[in-house]
Amino acid sequence: MQPPARERVLDAAHQLMLTVGLARATTKEIARAAGCSEAALYKHFASKEELFIRVLTERLPQLAPLLHGLAAEPGRGALEANLTEIARQAALFYEQSFPIAASLYAETQLKRRHDEVMREMGKGPHLPIEGLAAYLRAEQDAGRIRAGADTFAAASLLMGACAQRAFAYDATEEGRPPVDAFAARLARTLLAGITD
Repeated sequence: MQPPARERVLDAAHQLMLTVGLARATTKEIARAAGCSEAALYKHFASKEELFIRVLTERLPQLAPLLHGLAAEPGRGALEANLTEIARQAALFYEQSFPIAASLYAETQLKRRHDEVMREMGKGPHLPIEGLAAYLRAEQDAGRIRAGADTFAAASLLMGACAQRAFAYDATEEGRPPVDAFAARLARTLLAGITD
């Protein structure tokens, strides 16, 4: 039995966006790859921009549930283990989303449309930083992070390093560092700066 049209469209969009990039993945090609009409695609998604956001939120590793859960229960688990898992998930998300989203930056109009739709949907690349900062503040309130530590800066550093891993290391001979070792080193280093 074939999956529902919405799922086929998401799968096809994900695959095409990964292989040809967002700018070159047309709704017509996505519909053809999903085995449906373009009209059927638009029955489930109002625009290509919405489809892109749904691919990011439904097909890639998700940070929001992890961050919300940890922020709701500060003190749960070892701080280093929590930050390591956050860094691992963030690194995987950026690794998978960078090839899809990179073409946005080559087309100003397309980027503007996507930014507009993201704002309308309450989505955006700033949310993981804000979510991690909220978690770190909760841990700070619980006494596990130094009182004077800048939680927003710490969150920005962790997320920025994970985003950098997605493309900065491809040009090196060694290639991209393995995600688990990278996440553990990043968490340890960040903790050294924000704990006593």
